[in-house]
Amino acid sequence: MKIIKNYINGKVECISSNTLPVHDPSKGEEIAKVVLSSSEDFKAVIDSSKKSQYEWSQTTPLKRSRILSNYKTLIEKNIENLAKTISQEHGKTLDDAKGSVTRGLEVVEFSCGIPHLLKGEFSHNVGTNIDSWSIRQPLGICAGITPFNFPAMVPMWMYPISIACGNSFILKPSEKDPSCAIMLAELFSEAGLPDGVFNIINGDKDVVNMILESNDINSVSFVGSTPVAKFIYENAAKNGKRVQALGGAKNHLVVMPDANIDQAVDGIIGAAYGSAGERCMAVSVAVAVGNIADELQNKIHNNIQNLKVAPWTDNQSDMGPVISKEHKEKIEKYIAEGIREGATLIEDGRNYKIQGYENGYFVGPTLFDNVTKEMKIYQEEIFGPVLCIVRVKNYEEAINLVNSHKFGNGTSVYTSDGEVSRNFTSNVKIGMVGVNVPIPVPMAFHSFGGWKSSLFGDYAMHGEEGVKFYTKLKTVTSRWPKSIKDGPEFVMPTN
Repeated sequence: MKIIKNYINGKVECISSNTLPVHDPSKGEEIAKVVLSSSEDFKAVIDSSKKSQYEWSQTTPLKRSRILSNYKTLIEKNIENLAKTISQEHGKTLDDAKGSVTRGLEVVEFSCGIPHLLKGEFSHNVGTNIDSWSIRQPLGICAGITPFNFPAMVPMWMYPISIACGNSFILKPSEKDPSCAIMLAELFSEAGLPDGVFNIINGDKDVVNMILESNDINSVSFVGSTPVAKFIYENAAKNGKRVQALGGAKNHLVVMPDANIDQAVDGIIGAAYGSAGERCMAVSVAVAVGNIADELQNKIHNNIQNLKVAPWTDNQSDMGPVISKEHKEKIEKYIAEGIREGATLIEDGRNYKIQGYENGYFVGPTLFDNVTKEMKIYQEEIFGPVLCIVRVKNYEEAINLVNSHKFGNGTSVYTSDGEVSRNFTSNVKIGMVGVNVPIPVPMAFHSFGGWKSSLFGDYAMHGEEGVKFYTKLKTVTSRWPKSIKDGPEFVMPTN
């Protein structure tokens, strides 16, 4: 049985002998074991990170950029192997896995511009013969705790920028699909990254607590559910760390009566059921405005009959299994709860079986209509292939519905009306907004982050927000007089 260890100081190793199983969700079979790291493993990671960080921080941004450029090339050459590893341990289709690696790669590309991104500001003569300028310097040791749904993309939202800024970085990947992280670390070493700048530590909540409590770690980045994000934020901040903690979502897609209905249906289906709904930007609520509701429901229902649910090895698959048996059972409980609460179940994805993969964790596309905001299936993040249709009378009711939800990650509006679009983008209380775009995930040179209970902390991820998060601002005020003749000053200088 394959043992997935840690990556410390440029080597695959571990001290602990305790492990957890790693499964192939398509088959429901154990395919590997991942180490549950001990305090001794954690100490080795910290020691390695501390030893490497100062010298790396003194490496010029241009040299760091060239290593990142080498890294980009190596990821491109190995994208097929990375995607296969993701698909086998997560279950998502191979094309979806490749796409997620590419979106992570875009952050590596962005980070190659670090010499420009770290430029400060300069003011000449802020006072008589006095100049002032700003410097952005690395925090030290940074850590990232990442979820199972994007084992390449989400870590790459974090560590390339952090490392480009001169920090060392410790990654704690999900124990459900940890192999991709090791591959990414090995490729970074091959690209020329010094040993110890990027370390991987595997484990469960015990390792998370070690990260939160460590006096040597200066920042924590996290993506996951809202309760855990809130826990990470509170405990990391309590221990003096800078924190960005991205939580859950309930993303609404508003369909106006003047929308291109076929485009809206295609967008909803891809965003609701792609990756089996295991995306923080998945559309889980379709808001049907006015008289478009019946047509929207009928077309969604008809079109999802053509979706192919199959293992990632089937290149015709539209969506694969969910991550685990426990998560499958959780999703099915939500479906049962929706029925109990009075929503109309149009399509039931429970008890979905595929010949030859009877033990796989498959849930078919599920569709509810006549969902109300009081229902649990509307209020909570299901994180599976379950779409709720909520019917509203007009635009005002639609935007109020979106704004009153506790989550504020992403939203979209489908419309042909520029006035509606402008009003929506200006007044909706959500961090990422799309117009006739179903999944408004920003490119790497913008920043990713929600509002309300979808983000804890002051900084979003990647883009210039990421550079600010992983650096400290220092402002210098300087004067070079030939001699000082005026004596001490006892008032606040104003010129």
